[in-house]
Amino acid sequence: MQSYTIGQAARLLGVSPDTARRWADAGRVTTHRDENGRRLIDGRALAAFSIEIAQSGAGEEDGPSTTSARNAFPGIVTAVKLGDVAAQVEIQAGPHRLVSLLTREAVEELGLEVGMRATARVKSTSVHIDRV
Repeated sequence: MQSYTIGQAARLLGVSPDTARRWADAGRVTTHRDENGRRLIDGRALAAFSIEIAQSGAGEEDGPSTTSARNAFPGIVTAVKLGDVAAQVEIQAGPHRLVSLLTREAVEELGLEVGMRATARVKSTSVHIDRV
C-alpha cells in the first residue's frame, strides 16, 4: 500500500503542510515513521480522511475559491467499484469529489486502487463558472 509524507498529503488535501501536521498531531489521521524517520500516512487512511474533511469543509483554509477550477484535479482514489465490463472510480481532490465511469479493463491496466494518487482530467463542452 502506498504511503504519503505530510507534505504530499497536504497537497492532496488542499491544505498547508502545517495544517496536515496539526491534524496528525491531534490524532485525526494516523501516521507511522519510515526507516528515515519521516512521518507517513497510509493511503487508505488518507483516502478516508480526505472524504471526512471534504464533507466537513475543514480543508478550506482560505475560504471559497474566486477562480475557475482548471481541468486537472490531482487527488487520491477513494473508491473503486468494478462491474463485469464497466467500473466507477471516485477521486477526492481537495474539496472536490470526482466520479468517473470507465471500462474495467482501463482500471485494471492503470492498477487503480483506494489510496493511490491519481489525476482526474475533465473535458467539457459546457463549463459553468461561479464566483462565491
